[in-house]
Amino acid sequence: MTQVLERPVRARERAGHGHPWLTLLAVALGVMMVGLDATVVAIANPAIAREFGASLSGLQWVTNAYLLALAVTLIPAGKIADRFGRRRTFLAGVVGFAVSSVLIGLSGGLGAVIFWRVVQGFAGALLQPASLAILRNTFPAERLNTAIGVWGATLGVSIAGGPIVAGLLVENVSWESVFFVNAPLGLVALAVGMWVIRESRDDDARGAFDLAGVALLTGALFALVWGLIRAGEDGFGAGVPRVSFAVAVVLFAAFVWQERRVERPLLPLSLFRSVSLSAATGLIVLGFFAMFGTIFFITLYLQQVHGMSPVDAGVRLLPMTAVFIVASPIAGVLTNRFGPRVPLALGMAFTAVALFGLSRAGVSAPYVELWPWFVLMGLAFGMVIVAGTEAIVGNAPPRLAGVAGGLQQTASQVGGVLGTSVLGVLLSGRVGDVLFGRLTDAGVPDAAAQRLAGQEGLVSQGVAPVPPGTPEPAADAITAGSHQAFMDGFQASLTVAAAVAAVAVLAALFVRRGSSPVEGAAAV
Repeated sequence: MTQVLERPVRARERAGHGHPWLTLLAVALGVMMVGLDATVVAIANPAIAREFGASLSGLQWVTNAYLLALAVTLIPAGKIADRFGRRRTFLAGVVGFAVSSVLIGLSGGLGAVIFWRVVQGFAGALLQPASLAILRNTFPAERLNTAIGVWGATLGVSIAGGPIVAGLLVENVSWESVFFVNAPLGLVALAVGMWVIRESRDDDARGAFDLAGVALLTGALFALVWGLIRAGEDGFGAGVPRVSFAVAVVLFAAFVWQERRVERPLLPLSLFRSVSLSAATGLIVLGFFAMFGTIFFITLYLQQVHGMSPVDAGVRLLPMTAVFIVASPIAGVLTNRFGPRVPLALGMAFTAVALFGLSRAGVSAPYVELWPWFVLMGLAFGMVIVAGTEAIVGNAPPRLAGVAGGLQQTASQVGGVLGTSVLGVLLSGRVGDVLFGRLTDAGVPDAAAQRLAGQEGLVSQGVAPVPPGTPEPAADAITAGSHQAFMDGFQASLTVAAAVAAVAVLAALFVRRGSSPVEGAAAV
């Protein structure tokens, strides 16, 4: 079991030191930086592209570099927190995230932006698993769900406010100011954290570090995420994604072999003897698959098809993101009362219904037809993320809280990349199939439609490829046909996502509350 490190008497008697709710405040401030970063970058990207003359692929790496660095280091970072101290690791992550954010804003070129985004991803990997591990080792079992609910609500506040804050800053200050916002948040989180967070670590983790396991898992996750990113650009049948996935399978197999033979594994495979933990990990992947994939395409729909500004689109998404703030504590209460099974099953069922409803939207759908599904999506995501997180972190031994936090965060990142890449491939594939027909149906002559049919990459982003100087009637026809083709792809991808969410309801039935403080702890 985890033992709280002995501290000098003066430190133990310091006012507020080790106080659960003050500790939650410090953790929430750190997590808020990460939540803001999840949405502000998308708003800042067009301004970054204009300033540095970035290509689409170069701009994508502003996001993908962060995702790669984060995904491949989350579980090792959780192990580092367990071994060297969760407080120390969390505070290092806060400092690294804030400093790298400032340096992104001070960058003089796209390459520097991407480099510091990589550093920011490493810092986020230190911060996030340690935050959950600190909560796991600070709150008693009967209060843990409530704490995770507040943690989730804080994440929701920052995600919800991110597009609006970023839109206002980009339009009225500069794109650099979007990243500078993290500096004051980081300073406050560091000051509060140094004062109140009590150190904890896994005393059994001392000794040899599983460097081979770190290398194999990092390589496997890199190959997986790299393959997903490239599949989103080139399709799953392209050479690079296929090779990447094959490498990932080989490295994952080698990792399992390595973890079964070492005395102190990076990721004890016996954790997965808990059916609840395993099922909850899969549900976190599916929850982020649905949420991030939906936000990505809904944002394109609102801005490109409906012509909204970034701020207007962010405001329209508030029913989805703001409800997540309310849903998180509700999910904590439901988990306390019924265990994680009920909110997880409800969350995935709500997700399926909301996605199916959104998949029926047309090109000119009025907002009144969209916002009820946004509300349902926000409610669903809050339930899945809070109950799923509790099932993962709460069903792992306290001494492995950092590893469990890393597992939860890795599942969420992989789910987010899956959502944008898989649904993106489905959308672009459908657009390519129907674009010529939709253009001709809208009145574009066959010869012109044939030339424009190769622009499915732009149309898949909701952009109408109207050539400069095109007469207004022809431009209107191209726009109508392109937007209809985009909506065909939009509807197809969300229908598939709805079906996946419906099947996931069955997986939620396998999740239960541990019969002891940690289900399966004795087996680890």
